[in-house]
Amino acid sequence: MGICLYQAKDQSRWDDFVKRSPDATLYHQIGWKDVVERSFGHKGYYWFAEDSAGNIKGILPVIHLKSFFFGSFMVSLPYFNYGGICAEDNAARFELLDAAVVGAKRAGAEHIEFRQQTQLCADLPVKTAKVSMRLDLPASADALFQSFDAKLRSQVRRPTKEGMEARIGGIEELDSFYGVFSENMRDLGTPVYAKSFFNNILLAFPGTSWICTVYKGSVPVASGFLVGFREMLEIPWASSLSGYKRFSPNMLLYWTVLKFACDRSFKTFDFGRSTPDEGTYRFKEQWGAKPVPLYWHYWISKGGTLPELSPKNPKYRLAIAMWKKLPVSVTKIVGPSVVRNLP
Repeated sequence: MGICLYQAKDQSRWDDFVKRSPDATLYHQIGWKDVVERSFGHKGYYWFAEDSAGNIKGILPVIHLKSFFFGSFMVSLPYFNYGGICAEDNAARFELLDAAVVGAKRAGAEHIEFRQQTQLCADLPVKTAKVSMRLDLPASADALFQSFDAKLRSQVRRPTKEGMEARIGGIEELDSFYGVFSENMRDLGTPVYAKSFFNNILLAFPGTSWICTVYKGSVPVASGFLVGFREMLEIPWASSLSGYKRFSPNMLLYWTVLKFACDRSFKTFDFGRSTPDEGTYRFKEQWGAKPVPLYWHYWISKGGTLPELSPKNPKYRLAIAMWKKLPVSVTKIVGPSVVRNLP
């Protein structure tokens, strides 16, 4: 088994492996390497294992983040729910793991985070606090709607009665999405991504990425970013404006994207990751979504405690409180330079 670092000439072989591997995820596609490098300026290390005949047996995409405040570390993959090692057998899996460790030591990284959907290695510490909430979709949107209880159906209908409407599009919806998203992130005390990040995704995946926006008149009040892969449609980013919460625009948003998923013959809808029993978990659960475990494994150069670059870390409490008080216009300018180093 040989380990190689991806080069442009390997693109077709890499994508062929992703297409045939049942364990590959949306974010294993090589197009995300360019999206992340262009959007955030980080260096990507994309390793693959090949046999003596030159057949790829496994892949591992890794991004190196390095900053004064948050340190030097690698993630597979930052900003997204999935990534990690995808391999046909344990031989390739452990060769890729070893290659990543050697690469991390050489680059001076303090740890590597592998965002896996299955257990990777018993010798590596793991976090299991997050789950992916997924809904198996029926053959038609009508069948899905009828599966909801009366309360949920009533909540779905209400925004329309309040004069709201939903639209699904592409880059023409980007400004609406980003306006809602940036305001919601400010309210949460979280730095916002640059709009160019989402623009780069739409350009890289024109046939499998969309934006759904709910409008009250001409005002965008809720919006979500959609990306499809194989038989699953995912909504990695979704937001609504707190001032319109009483009209439940997020209910129309999610119903619209679920209907879209059924109409496009997707078999599964991924609501994104959540912490069990918290508010977002319960919101997704009411639609019938079920939790799928996520395993975030760590290699740590000097041992010690697991990294905690999370809003729940008490040392970020003051910064979060201060961020919530900033004008949205300021967060759009400052936020991208901060969040680029937060995985």
